[in-house]
Amino acid sequence: MPEYESVIGLETHIQLNTRSKIFCGCKADSWEDDPNVNICPICAGLPGVLPTLNKSVVEKAVLLALAVQADNILPISYLARKNYFYPDLPKGYQISQYAEPLARGGRLIIPSADGEDRVVNIEKLHIEEDAGKTVHQNGKRLIDFNRCGVPLVEMVTAPDIRSADDAAAYLIQLRRLLRWLGISEADMERGQLRCDANVSIRILGEDSLNTKTEIKNINSIENVRAAIKTEVKRQIQTVEAGQTIEAWTLGWDEDTETLRKMRSKETEADYRYFREPDLLPIRIDEEWLLEIKSSLPELPLARQKRFTLDYGLPDYDAAILTEERSLSSYFEATVKLSAGDPKTISNWVMNDVLRLIKEKKISAGGLRLIPKYLAEIIEIVESGMITRGTGKELLVNVEDKGKTPLELVELEGLAQVSDEETLKSMAMTIVDQNPKQVATYKAGKATILGWFVGQLMRATKGRADAKIVQSIFQELLDNDGDLGS
Repeated sequence: MPEYESVIGLETHIQLNTRSKIFCGCKADSWEDDPNVNICPICAGLPGVLPTLNKSVVEKAVLLALAVQADNILPISYLARKNYFYPDLPKGYQISQYAEPLARGGRLIIPSADGEDRVVNIEKLHIEEDAGKTVHQNGKRLIDFNRCGVPLVEMVTAPDIRSADDAAAYLIQLRRLLRWLGISEADMERGQLRCDANVSIRILGEDSLNTKTEIKNINSIENVRAAIKTEVKRQIQTVEAGQTIEAWTLGWDEDTETLRKMRSKETEADYRYFREPDLLPIRIDEEWLLEIKSSLPELPLARQKRFTLDYGLPDYDAAILTEERSLSSYFEATVKLSAGDPKTISNWVMNDVLRLIKEKKISAGGLRLIPKYLAEIIEIVESGMITRGTGKELLVNVEDKGKTPLELVELEGLAQVSDEETLKSMAMTIVDQNPKQVATYKAGKATILGWFVGQLMRATKGRADAKIVQSIFQELLDNDGDLGS
């Protein structure tokens, strides 16, 4: 039996986070709104209306094109009518782009743990409007037009992907990039990032492109992975049975984890594209392009690599800290405000700050625990003024109360009990009050030493050095209740 490889290309539809729709002033984000409340004659497709292109849609799309290193951002591109007849497409056509898209070429890098980064080439990137949403309810098919006219960027890859896992990795990197640029929330469950997968197979070592099927509108990264694996397996079984792969459009049923045939796959001729007569060409001159380019931030993979080089962070830390842009900026700001070790700061951010962010359901940029305060907490922990445990509590208190770390240390008496004479006196009192536990220790059960340490730590509200406390108790119990001078 020959060995096969899969040949996969992805078409992603990215909902841009503009306030209004692409061709009218209606609210674009209507996820939580009632059906059919964010519509007007333009997005509802009523006769005689004229669309007006939203400038912000073009700027966000161009920013994405720059981020994926597009080979050619066209100075003049055109909008086109894509004709098809679905119940949720009120005009009977979609305004999209065809022969002259906004940008051609580009690439997205998929990092790999083995150091062999993979490159997925981008064939084209264009803007278009979304269609409405069909809802099946109580045996009826209902239409919600809120989504009509919501701005999308469609990005089409070359058939460069060779496995379902790589397809999932591509989507993870794309989602990271979109959120980093601030142009889309890219939440697949809300339809803000949708994926169609074109899948074919061939004998390993061949370079031909065989008949492909298209899996439409897969709504999560894990479903993309599962759907592609299922389709590759089906195609191999079909070929091995001596049958022919047919060009079908398939739907993925996540409940049963099965594929179903929806219709024969359309070709470009079926859509009867022609230039949109009601909209002018999109002209991107050099001045506008430079203005958009000036807002392009340092990209996540570049920042991740810089964190390993400039701060000596392990690859794992750098990857976590650059998963989200505001978190990476928070970490770097803390490093610049601190004289401490970047790895120590990384540990605090990855463990304590990230936990706080998840609990509060906010971004790092929304914390009242600003980088200056985190740097102060780390400094006073490292100086021995407070324990690590108290530092973790202080971090939460700063966020909740909005006061500076040093203010809270003074107000709440959090400074570490470090005077050994005080600790020795407290330890002797605990020993005198607990003769049974002393007898247990004398009988050879050394583990009860931890119980004594715990009593003193509780008495100091965790503000004593546990190692010093253990040493005091060990000396005290081993010398029949007397401490040497």
